[in-house]
Amino acid sequence: FFFQSFKMGKVTPLNKVTIVKKRTKKFARHFSNRFIRIRDSSWRKPKGIDSSMRRRFKGHLPMANIGYGSDKRTRHMLPNGFKKYVVHNVNDIDLLMMHNRTYCAEIAHNVSSLKRKEIVLRASQLNIKVTNANAKIRKEEDA
Repeated sequence: FFFQSFKMGKVTPLNKVTIVKKRTKKFARHFSNRFIRIRDSSWRKPKGIDSSMRRRFKGHLPMANIGYGSDKRTRHMLPNGFKKYVVHNVNDIDLLMMHNRTYCAEIAHNVSSLKRKEIVLRASQLNIKVTNANAKIRKEEDA
């Protein structure tokens, strides 16, 4: 088989732009420090008519808004410079054939180890980076 003997170099992202995050901390929900039931809950916008946080009074927690958004070029980008595409079968890998410098494949969590091997093999043939290529693959003991 042609591809098995032919080994391509390491895949590098097309344009490695430095990813700048305006804020890495999560936005805290109002009164999350006061009530244990909402201690670790996700961000909710305060909606009360008298809410001092909604009215952005001095000394209150910052609210999430569009100004904290990422740069369009680096949005959804992983630290390795690729964007992630979740793959469920071998045919999904073929979609990334022309975009192997922009997207990397990530095999879905519910894919069996047998199908994983086929996906990883096909990805190496097409020179596509797979982020979790070693997951669920057991090494043979009597090799």
